[in-house]
Amino acid sequence: MGRRIVVSGGGTGIGLATAETFAAEGDRVVILGRRAEVLRAAADKLNATYGADLVTWTSADLSDPEQTRRAAEFITSDGGGGDVDVVVTNAGGNVAPSNDGTLEGIADQYQRNFDANVLTAVLLTEALLPHLTRPGGRIVHLSSVASLRGPGSYGGTKAALHTYTFELAKRLGPEGVTANAVAPGYVEDTEFFGERGTPEFIAQQIGQTLTGQPGTPVEIAAAIRYLASPEAAYVTGQVLHINGGAQYGR
Repeated sequence: MGRRIVVSGGGTGIGLATAETFAAEGDRVVILGRRAEVLRAAADKLNATYGADLVTWTSADLSDPEQTRRAAEFITSDGGGGDVDVVVTNAGGNVAPSNDGTLEGIADQYQRNFDANVLTAVLLTEALLPHLTRPGGRIVHLSSVASLRGPGSYGGTKAALHTYTFELAKRLGPEGVTANAVAPGYVEDTEFFGERGTPEFIAQQIGQTLTGQPGTPVEIAAAIRYLASPEAAYVTGQVLHINGGAQYGR
């Protein structure tokens, strides 16, 4: 029997590609998100391809403590089946890309992005920490190139995930648990940009890379898979930038 993996934001894009990467290896995967119908369809598709019941799901707003608590109870009880080997916090996005210029609007923009990107990662991780395999547990947070260059309300939340990653690495290292982050640049085939993803915008994003090509969800999932692997036991407290050279890492 394979390991037990939890992937938030697992219904589409990078999260779905990550869930598929683990399911393809025979791991048991729990995907989480807010949209039950999307999660159900993703789980059905993966189970039809890789084996019945490898992938389960539960819907929750992971910025809400009570909903996160219920999701964790599902994962660690009958719905999931016990301890967790890997936690991938992929839920989030630039949910408030603009504001109306008022102080109230700015505060709302920053708060919404903080809730969507920081709280969803922190609350899920902390809820599952008591059930994380020791030694050998792996935590991988999804950051962004925006953590290095903005925009402020979104990029700032991803930068906050870096410091949380460093905290976890220090806290859990003595127990044999690693914590790392992956920071993608522009990745195609996701819902991230929505209506903002016009052909002109996409061309601009690709034009910023040194490779002249977009990233793919499968590429990001492969990096997550490595950081979550037993072979990466010596890698912790790191932020892996994957952006085609659009922004140099530091």
